[in-house]
Amino acid sequence: MTAVFALATSLLWGLADFGGGLLTRRLHALTVVVVSQTLAALVLGAIVLATGGWREAGPQLWFAVAAGVVGPAAMLCFYRALALGPMGVVSPLGSIGTVLVPLGVGFVAGERPGLLQAAGMVVAVIGVLLAGGPRVGGASVARQTVALTLVSALGFGAVMALIAEASTTLTGLFLALFVQRLCNVAVGGAALYVSVRRGTQALPEGGIGALRETLPALGFIGIADVAANGTYALAAQNGPVTMAAVLASLYPVVTALAALGVLKERMRAIQTAGASLALVGTVLLASGG
Repeated sequence: MTAVFALATSLLWGLADFGGGLLTRRLHALTVVVVSQTLAALVLGAIVLATGGWREAGPQLWFAVAAGVVGPAAMLCFYRALALGPMGVVSPLGSIGTVLVPLGVGFVAGERPGLLQAAGMVVAVIGVLLAGGPRVGGASVARQTVALTLVSALGFGAVMALIAEASTTLTGLFLALFVQRLCNVAVGGAALYVSVRRGTQALPEGGIGALRETLPALGFIGIADVAANGTYALAAQNGPVTMAAVLASLYPVVTALAALGVLKERMRAIQTAGASLALVGTVLLASGG
């Protein structure tokens, strides 16, 4: 089940990242973060009430609070990087932290993967990096884009590790994700308020009406991101964190395929090779579990 949940995480994150990057080309990045996370919080609040998740409240929720503080900064940097640079480069770079941080936590906790799993991790990570088709010998990516991407990578990795520690049951997970989203909205909202006070335009051209038209897409981004955090936590709880981290990091393959299907971006040979390696690594990790 670890492999299933982790691969579901990749699918959801890949689609959410593609949608977030696409919308950030039309809306302010903070607007995308705040509105999408607010819609996600509303859905999670209803789930917590329906399942009685509030009964799971305890000290472990501080991990969710910490994730809620780190998350908005990571999302802001990532969406901004996706808007500034090529998705095919930003997405795989952004996945580095989601592998390294949870892997480091797993190793510190005493997890040691077997030989087959170790080989799968190496192959999958190489595949993730190649799947974006780095522009070897081509136009360089702006330093600001690279810096934003690496900061977001470390932030996403920290969020994954913190949410995995925030709950031990399914209803507790709903509560932890709800708390995280409330903190996301509070931190992101405060940053948006400061940004607007400094003269930044928070609404798109067309005002509230134009923003209303994007609500379905923003809702999908927020809910997909929530679901991905949930499936990752379940993956980490049902098996080795190391396996969950690497399989969950395959989302750049999904982003690349979405860009191919929607934006008609052509897959270069290096992207095809990377996607193939990622799939081989997935099989090795799953068989090693």
